[in-house]
Amino acid sequence: MKEAEKEPGKAQTKIAWKSSLLLFLAAFIWGTAFVAQSVGMDYLGPLSFNGARFLMGSAVLLPVIGSNRVKRKREGRKPADFKAAVKGGICCGLVLCGASLLQQYGILYTTVGKAGFITALYIILVPVFGIFLKKKIARKVWAGAVIAAIGMYLLCMSESLFLGRGDSLVFLCAVLFSVHILVIDYFSPKADGIELSCIQFLTAGVMAGIPAFFIEKPGMQDFVNGFLPLAYAGIFSCGIAYTLQVLGQKGTDPAIASLILSLESTVSVLAGWVILQQALTGRELAGCALVFCAVILVQLPEKANGRKLSQG
Repeated sequence: MKEAEKEPGKAQTKIAWKSSLLLFLAAFIWGTAFVAQSVGMDYLGPLSFNGARFLMGSAVLLPVIGSNRVKRKREGRKPADFKAAVKGGICCGLVLCGASLLQQYGILYTTVGKAGFITALYIILVPVFGIFLKKKIARKVWAGAVIAAIGMYLLCMSESLFLGRGDSLVFLCAVLFSVHILVIDYFSPKADGIELSCIQFLTAGVMAGIPAFFIEKPGMQDFVNGFLPLAYAGIFSCGIAYTLQVLGQKGTDPAIASLILSLESTVSVLAGWVILQQALTGRELAGCALVFCAVILVQLPEKANGRKLSQG
């Protein structure tokens, strides 16, 4: 009997470790994608780069969707609501397009490390925005907001109290990513997550790609020259990392999953430092540390007898 009890425990532990590894890989890909975005700007403008990478991400998810549909049909399960996926995907894609363009333009004027950490503020902004949706906000969120504000000051403000153009654009990007998460939270229960993601990437790709040909006028050679960063940001960041997240969260508690995924910001700093030699000063590193602590704080689970914080 005891042996039988031990086996399920070992199996659960194995699943938990595997899920954590998948989530860390997703965070690693997203964090290093900031480097790809920065390098990609050497070949393409923000509209062209985002349009191409989102269309790549959408294409990568098509085989996954086909496989899931075949599996669902074989198992006799009811197909997901495709109309909800289309509606949700379009809404999410519009917000995602705006957020990503702000981020891409911001990276032109700030470092990869700063961009990664400022973008990570969406994890704090989401529950704060929840106030307008009449959701109870825990005290730890307010504490996290104060810590993050101090960290942002050290990270972004110069001695003249000037917020850089790139930092401002990336912060606005974090605001839109917060809205994006809330929109996904609304639509995701109604549709298949991967189908919704595929449509949102397609929407964002079209919205960025069409004006790119009129404003930036990229040539085919530009896409060829920037193929490697494009492929990483599109195929890996959009397509593969999202799939890893979906698979990883199946065997992991949401609070733990969010904590692991938040490591994206730390990876972005390390990647910018190692690959692009974008070293940070001691003051900026202290700011990064405070922002990261704030991100960790708001992800910690509530006590068993307390109300769990909703993040959208």
